[in-house]
Amino acid sequence: MSSAVKLESIICDDSEEPGHISVNGQVAFAKRLNVVHKLLDGFRRQGVWSAGKISIAAERRVASDRFSKSNQAVDSEEKREHGPGRKSGPLLSGTAYCLSSCCMILLNKIVLSSYSFNAGISLMFYQNLISTLIVCILGCSGAVTVEKLNWKLIKVWIPVNLIFIGMLVSGMYSLKYINIAMVTILKNVTNILTATGELYIFGKRQNQKVWTAMFLMIISAISGGITDLSFDGTGYAWQSVNCILTAGYSLTLRHVMDRAKQFTKSGSLNEVSMVLLNNGISIPFAIGLIFLFDEWNYVINADVIKIPMFWVAATASGLLGLAISFTSMWFLKQTGPTTYSLVGSLNKIPISIAGLLVFKVPLSVPNLFSILFGLLAGVLFARAKMS
Repeated sequence: MSSAVKLESIICDDSEEPGHISVNGQVAFAKRLNVVHKLLDGFRRQGVWSAGKISIAAERRVASDRFSKSNQAVDSEEKREHGPGRKSGPLLSGTAYCLSSCCMILLNKIVLSSYSFNAGISLMFYQNLISTLIVCILGCSGAVTVEKLNWKLIKVWIPVNLIFIGMLVSGMYSLKYINIAMVTILKNVTNILTATGELYIFGKRQNQKVWTAMFLMIISAISGGITDLSFDGTGYAWQSVNCILTAGYSLTLRHVMDRAKQFTKSGSLNEVSMVLLNNGISIPFAIGLIFLFDEWNYVINADVIKIPMFWVAATASGLLGLAISFTSMWFLKQTGPTTYSLVGSLNKIPISIAGLLVFKVPLSVPNLFSILFGLLAGVLFARAKMS
């Protein structure tokens, strides 16, 4: 800016004296002209420098654009390669979990009711044996990480394992006498017992929405039992025991897990190790119960064990029991506890419908309404726990 002012003043001074041409004037004019040339030459150099700067900046912008475009291309390529996998992960794991859970309940109902198999403890023993063998094989092959068991760890886990055994056995006998839809609705009582236990044992308070949903569950369970055309007192007694033991299992498991970690080498206890503990420790107890209730004598003399399809169904139920454990862990890692809980509640709907259709359960309009009302209460309970 100062060079421009100087140039303007020189030109103006020169124009003000056009008629004074002398030797001194010529010398002065020559000096001024020389200054002008220097200034012009300076502008030219500055222009070249500015142009150079502009050129460098332009090249940098082009390089930056090319880099960003290449990054966008790489990102788009990564999205094409990994995006569908990431998006399909929760869908695949959730579908696998729902299918295995639904098929497990249906197969247990088929084995116990359709084949009239009156040995629920023996069926539990067979299923747990299959799960234990498969987990051991996977652990030895390195496919999964299994915590090395020791006597102190087993001793701490025995109380929760006894509850686990009672929960499985009572659940099987309730399925034998009650239709799947009503079993699903009555299981909602477990949520009420668990929430109550958390309040008095751990001091965990629930919000008003949770208690409202639990009140709706109670209404649906009572109305469902009253309107159940295939009501069976024995089945309802077994289901009541199952609800108490299931709630006790979930409440006890939290405390036992904290203690069990102290007796592991890694200082933690993953889900696969807990599957092995539950199923493996239950085997000797199940054998004792089989002889105590004289189920062994029934099993070796039952005609149903001579039917190949019975063993296919029983084995499949054992494999599905293990599949539920793994798919639930897979789904939980892909999503989270909130989504897992909500999907578990929604999963009761297709299970109930499938149970009604497959086994042709006699229904009345009030009973159907009670079932639907109970399913809705379960969904509301999950949503309330999310908030």
